[in-house]
Amino acid sequence: MKPLKGLILSGGKGTRLRPITHTSAKQLVPVANRPVLFYGIDAMAQAGISEIGIIIAPETGEEIKEVAGDGSQFGVKITYILQDEPAGLAHAVLTAEPFLGDSPFVMYLGDNLLQGGIDDLVAKFKQGEPDALILLTPVPDPEHFGVAELDGERVVALAEKPPEPKTNLALVGVYMFMPLIHDAARAIEPSPRGELEITDAIQYLVDNDKRVEPHIVQGWWKDTGRLDDMLEANRLILDRMESRVEGSLDSESAVEGRVVIEGGATLTRATVRGPAIIGKGATLTDCYIGPYTAIGEDCAVERAEVEHSILLAGSSVRGLDGRMEASLLGRNVHIARSVGQPKAYRFMVGDNSDIGIL
Repeated sequence: MKPLKGLILSGGKGTRLRPITHTSAKQLVPVANRPVLFYGIDAMAQAGISEIGIIIAPETGEEIKEVAGDGSQFGVKITYILQDEPAGLAHAVLTAEPFLGDSPFVMYLGDNLLQGGIDDLVAKFKQGEPDALILLTPVPDPEHFGVAELDGERVVALAEKPPEPKTNLALVGVYMFMPLIHDAARAIEPSPRGELEITDAIQYLVDNDKRVEPHIVQGWWKDTGRLDDMLEANRLILDRMESRVEGSLDSESAVEGRVVIEGGATLTRATVRGPAIIGKGATLTDCYIGPYTAIGEDCAVERAEVEHSILLAGSSVRGLDGRMEASLLGRNVHIARSVGQPKAYRFMVGDNSDIGIL
């Protein structure tokens, strides 16, 4: 088998994470203070894949290029591939064909997280050399995913977001293909929603007696397209972090449990209870940071309590009477209690925001 290449899909509009994704690619929203996209690149690098193509959209492509660069920070070479319109995963495969050529490849959705990486899966794919290897996991709401029907160790049918799923086995956002998938993608027609579905392309392989093998994922998998999933992914990543304190703490501050405090962060009369991560240059004053919280670089928390939340770079939370929890703040968002009279709530809120009042 030829060396595998990697294909990471980082187009898409991220409508379920608005308003954060009005101004940033959903694949760059951080989990444990690191863009989601980086975890997919890391997984490929650790599996020995050195050439990676990243599908980008016109709206967010430049931002992704700027953050991920040429791949040298990951030990890989990155090629950027522009997909003019979000016309489906199989369309993305065809768009990437000039880069992929006749190489087998791993396709990874850039907003997905998979526990344990893909080393074992790549080894299994190389050993068995099926025409496709698809990852599956049981989910409680299969109607929101691509769904596979099995007969023993054989995939017999696939459907994209079926209204009445026949199984609860959802396709995880990682696939392994032989170059034959390009012919399959050319052979299918757009779905009712106007996209070339990867499930239809894989079904084409099945219908033409090609070997499509399933692999049931044992660990966790997260599609980080929604707030709850982002917070859960943040929790899962923080849970396996190792403690590291490089910032400065005064004598009245306390750090409990697994906590990372990056260099340049300062804690004054602050308590951080892990798992949690505090980014570079953040300032915590007279505050409590609870478990499963990621505070981005240059953030400020003062006279407030924050738990199970994600704060992006440059945000601040000050003077809250109650605890802020299960929240995601975008870049440079400022939440504070006004000291003026009369007492009133004042907001400037973007489209598709969601605010809960104490």
